[in-house]
Amino acid sequence: MPDRQIVWEFPRPGDLLPGQHFRWPDDAFYAPDGKSIVINEEEAHAIVLVDYATHRIVWQYGVSERRGSAKGYLNGPDDAYMLPDGSISVADIRNCRVIRIDQVTKTIMAQLGRTGLCLHHPPKSFGLPNGDTPLLNGHVLVTEILGSWVSEVGWDGTLYWTTRAPGIRYPSDAQLLPDGNVLLVDYARPGQILIMSSRGQVVWRYAIRSGASMLDHPSLAIELSNGLIALNDDFRNRVIVVDPRTNKIVWQYGVDDRRGRSAGLLFIPDGIDIKPVSWGVTTATTGSTR
Repeated sequence: MPDRQIVWEFPRPGDLLPGQHFRWPDDAFYAPDGKSIVINEEEAHAIVLVDYATHRIVWQYGVSERRGSAKGYLNGPDDAYMLPDGSISVADIRNCRVIRIDQVTKTIMAQLGRTGLCLHHPPKSFGLPNGDTPLLNGHVLVTEILGSWVSEVGWDGTLYWTTRAPGIRYPSDAQLLPDGNVLLVDYARPGQILIMSSRGQVVWRYAIRSGASMLDHPSLAIELSNGLIALNDDFRNRVIVVDPRTNKIVWQYGVDDRRGRSAGLLFIPDGIDIKPVSWGVTTATTGSTR
């Protein structure tokens, strides 16, 4: 929140039931059902739904700590979202696919990319996809690590466009802006924030190479309603807001380069989302449990 107060946290002592595991949380997104948060555990190869009111894991896909590509298994899931129909989409990075999971039957109801074929040839194959942002038109915005590609693809397999992110070494979690441009970050040191057109033309770039304003492996940026850019700067252990008009950091939570779990500190924050207005206005961040 703007006043930097923690209003919700998971897991608290006692939140996990016997036999439940929760490790390596990556991105967390508020679900459109108005009651759940979707969290992918990238290095634990699982996706969970956490009930916001009860602090309980109420659904899981993937076998904790076991990677795979068979039914019920994932290999490096990133950016899990609940879609309006209740299904769950995820970029299954090391299986090189983007899948859509039926929440009730836990079956894959749609897949983009061929499992295990890791090269850029959308929609037939993707090179380590690490982003699958759902769009208002029902399409998905896919980010690929190999080659720094971003593509808009329909779940029916239609490719609408694909372009390379110029000057980006490790693209992460591309977001489509209301004006049709694309916002993404460079998961590197020094890191970058980039806004580009769907043809790869640079609109704005934040690339400070040293000092307090330098980024160190940022993994997700979102545009706020006032035009400011909020992002988690993972290895500097902070969430910041940047004004693209001045390239200045105008708000921050966390202390530069200091890891911690007490109030005012973050431990490798690697996800950010804005709570929908219907839920009340707060910001969600996720951090490593390593």
